[in-house]
Amino acid sequence: MPASAPMPVLPEITVSLSELVPPRCRHYFNHRSGRPHYRTRRYDFGSSPQYMPLVRAFLNACAAGQDEDYRFVFTLLGSELANNAVHHSKSGERFGFYTLRCVRRRDGLHLTCRDEGAKRTHTRGKTDSHYLTADPAGLDLDAESGRGLALVDALATDWGDNGFTGHRQVWFFLAYDLTGSRWNDPR
Repeated sequence: MPASAPMPVLPEITVSLSELVPPRCRHYFNHRSGRPHYRTRRYDFGSSPQYMPLVRAFLNACAAGQDEDYRFVFTLLGSELANNAVHHSKSGERFGFYTLRCVRRRDGLHLTCRDEGAKRTHTRGKTDSHYLTADPAGLDLDAESGRGLALVDALATDWGDNGFTGHRQVWFFLAYDLTGSRWNDPR
């Protein structure tokens, strides 16, 4: 059959997301695995938003050993970075992917999301510099966009990006001690 032959219509099936994870990485997604603490953990995720439950399981497992509030905030912020990669970069296009890399430090977790770059590469190249900023109105109840980075800006201890539109790396650091965090602010 020639390479240009059309793909036949195949039946739709439901496959557990855990079937897509290689056995050597399954403990990355189980915060109760009993595996020893790690220094660095990374995983490549596919372009579909349907992988978000797997992303959240990965993030929750990265924060294993911390209290429920910490795991929630870390997973929320990491999910925002992953969603931005899917919706605002080539990582969300067919055959795209993005990588989440978590580094365990003595005083907190550092997460980096590396995507495949801006969708419109004809205006910016790999060496173009454009740093992200949080929308100050992103946390307004009426805001229709800009909430993700606004949440990261409000709740992370520190955050930033590499400024490259070709392969952007957005990161945040969340200290284990959330005492001074806006997460605990009663307002």
